[in-house]
Amino acid sequence: MHYLLTAENSKGHGVHSPFVFDFIKNVLRDKKKYSIYKPIEKLREKLKTDKRVIEVKDFGAGSTVMKSNTRKVKDIAESSLKPKKYAQLLFRIVNYYQPKYVIELGTSLGITTAYLASANPQATIYTCEGDISIAGIASNTFKELSLKNIELVQGDFAATLPGLFSTLPATDFAFIDGNHKKEPTIQYFKQLLEHAAPAAILIFDDIHWSREMEEAWEYIQQHNAVTLSIDLFFIGLVFLSPDFKVKQHFTIRF
Repeated sequence: MHYLLTAENSKGHGVHSPFVFDFIKNVLRDKKKYSIYKPIEKLREKLKTDKRVIEVKDFGAGSTVMKSNTRKVKDIAESSLKPKKYAQLLFRIVNYYQPKYVIELGTSLGITTAYLASANPQATIYTCEGDISIAGIASNTFKELSLKNIELVQGDFAATLPGLFSTLPATDFAFIDGNHKKEPTIQYFKQLLEHAAPAAILIFDDIHWSREMEEAWEYIQQHNAVTLSIDLFFIGLVFLSPDFKVKQHFTIRF
């Protein structure tokens, strides 16, 4: 209810930040049907009918829908894939700002990764997935869509992230959707800050998923390094830039 009472409308009326107004106009409100949308969504629908059963190991807070570690692919597709509305928004963000080094924490079945990779073919997408069975299905997703600019890193983030960061230039963009707990989320944020480009974009999934995640989001917003953040309810956006002199936070309906 607090979100609905405080959220600006998504048309940008009343927004006094030129950067945020531009974001709303050219990214958030972009209604263009990009050609890549159709094949990715066709593959999403295929995964939602996939009756294969796999063993899954949860490294994060786990699923609120599926309690068993034995799961059907179609059930994972139904409950865990980022909805089309938000996956396509992530595509538009990458398409508009053109980051070159992109990190995704939480590959799942690879649908969101495919959107990120398609948005800038010149970028390299480093996507991290803890579970080996899910990572295997994601690899097939990338093959079916003929995506060549994705590096899949399989394993527990605590073990894989330090090595990944040590080999990369500064990160331009990160989407964090891998562990819905407060302390790991804050830890990922701190690690990303250490390796982020001056104008990096950090996006956190499910910021209102639980009280823990709301506390993590509040910590991120209040951090001294963050001068511009946008709450779209299901995801939270952090824009890092030395050009933003005054700390601002926007809550926008989307």
